[in-house]
Amino acid sequence: MIGLSHSPLRLSVRLICASFLFLVLTPRHVGAAQNLLQNGNFAKGSEDQPDEWRTEAWINKPDAFICHWHPPQNGNPGELEVNNLQANDGRWMQPLSLGPGWYQLSADIRTENVSTKEDGASISIMEDGIMSPEIRGTTGWQRVSLYLKVSGKGADVDVALRVGGFASLNTGRAFFRNATLVAVDAPPANAAPTFDLASIRKEAAPVPLGKHWSMVLTFAALIAIACLGWFLYGDVADVPERTSKR
Repeated sequence: MIGLSHSPLRLSVRLICASFLFLVLTPRHVGAAQNLLQNGNFAKGSEDQPDEWRTEAWINKPDAFICHWHPPQNGNPGELEVNNLQANDGRWMQPLSLGPGWYQLSADIRTENVSTKEDGASISIMEDGIMSPEIRGTTGWQRVSLYLKVSGKGADVDVALRVGGFASLNTGRAFFRNATLVAVDAPPANAAPTFDLASIRKEAAPVPLGKHWSMVLTFAALIAIACLGWFLYGDVADVPERTSKR
C-alpha cells in the first residue's frame, strides 16, 4: 500500500523536474538570436556619445555634419541621428570581427528631407556597395535588412548607419534604432539584397602586373638600361673637358 500511495507523488515530482528543465534549457536553444552589435539598442552612453559607436564623415566639419545620440526615454528605444547639412557621407560606425557564415544586418530607419538624387539612409558594411535598401524623402519608421556571407577564416568589417554613400554624397537627416547583426543558417528564399564579402573584396583587389619572375626581369632590364645610359652620357660629358686640356 505504501508503494502504491507514493507512486503518484513520484510521478508529480518527475513532471515538475521535467518542466523545470524544459524552462531552463529552452531559451538556450530557441531563444532570440544573439545580437553581435555592441549596444545595438543605443541604451548606454554619456554626453551625446553612445558606447561602442564612433562617427565619421567625408566632410567632417560642424557646418556639414551633425550627429546625436538620443537615449531611451518614456519607454521608447534609443536612437542615433545623422544630419548631413551639406552633401556628405555621414555615419555612425562600429568595427566587428566575424567568423565564417551568413549574417543578417538590420535596423529601423526614419528620414527627414533626404534628397532623392543620391544614396539615401541605410545600414551598410563599409565595402563597395554593401548596403540595405535605401530610405529617402521624409518617412516613418521602416525596417531594412541585408544578408552578408563571410567565407574563409572570417573577416573584419565596419558596420555603418549612414546617410549618403561613396561618391554619392547626400543631404538630409536620418534616425536609426534597434540595430542588429545576427548569424543565420542562410538567407530566406528570394531574400534581397545578399552579398558575398569574399567575392566583393576579390573584385576590388588591385590586379597584379605580372608573375614574380617577369617583375624581376623587368627590374633587371631597367637597371641595365640605366647603367648603359650612364656610361654613354658619362663619356660624352667628359669630351669637352679632355678637349680643353689639349
